[in-house]
Amino acid sequence: MAEWDIRKLQILRTLGERGTVTAAAEALRMTPSAVSQQLTNLAKQLGVPLLEAQGRRVRLTDAARLVLRHAESVFEQLERADADLAAYTRGEAGEVRVGAFSTAVPALVVPAVRALRAAHPGVTVRVREAEAGEAYELLAAAEVDLALSLAAQAPTATDPRFSLSPLLADPLDVALPRDHALASARELRLADLAGESWIFGGSGPWADITRTACEGAGFSPHQGHSAAGWTAILAMVEAGMGVALVPRMATARRDGVVTRELGADRPVRHVIAAVRRGAGQGLALSRMLGALRVAAGA
Repeated sequence: MAEWDIRKLQILRTLGERGTVTAAAEALRMTPSAVSQQLTNLAKQLGVPLLEAQGRRVRLTDAARLVLRHAESVFEQLERADADLAAYTRGEAGEVRVGAFSTAVPALVVPAVRALRAAHPGVTVRVREAEAGEAYELLAAAEVDLALSLAAQAPTATDPRFSLSPLLADPLDVALPRDHALASARELRLADLAGESWIFGGSGPWADITRTACEGAGFSPHQGHSAAGWTAILAMVEAGMGVALVPRMATARRDGVVTRELGADRPVRHVIAAVRRGAGQGLALSRMLGALRVAAGA
């Protein structure tokens, strides 16, 4: 296979456009002898003559014109590559892979993707739903570029692998059956529900959050039922089987459920974004982080 040299092909094209070695040298800011030497080397690499004398001038051979016909498509593709690379360095192109826990996807990620798509359509976002703790494993393994998770599952701020950005303090509301005695109470504190049957997962982050919130209010919650999905939890609340803490950004309307804000002891869960340390300097990733902050109201 012939050895192709892009720079020398550009010199050959310029000579064909300008007509003389001197004119080509002026256009390329080279000396005429350097132009001649480069084209002689290119002819040796390709194994065909590229120039032939025509009086005091030179002209391209048929072989040279054939070479340039094929080279034009290469030049065109390189121009596209230059344009794409320039867009990438401006943050107008690129791909960002996001790992996020389930409730963060509709509440934060989807609005951020919509805004980013409108402002920077060349940036592609790929979303992968992952449990809060799993998101960091994916980030460490470079399977995602950005992890949305809960502070309770986050590595410490001194972990050298990640840079952490607080996004949102998501209030936890209490979900009650519509006919519950406290559903219409003027004020409601978490401690008022100490004697209730609670619905939450048997393990995992949400079990820890529920227990920690209740213990912070002065009681240990009695777990009447165990469920991990919000559809199941709210269905049981609607049936009068118990009460549950629900993050505000996960709340789904159900006719038989009343969601109440809690008073002074209202717990919150903290949502953070994490990237691998140093990676946040990439412009496409920075734009996604910015869109997430806007979606979170941060």
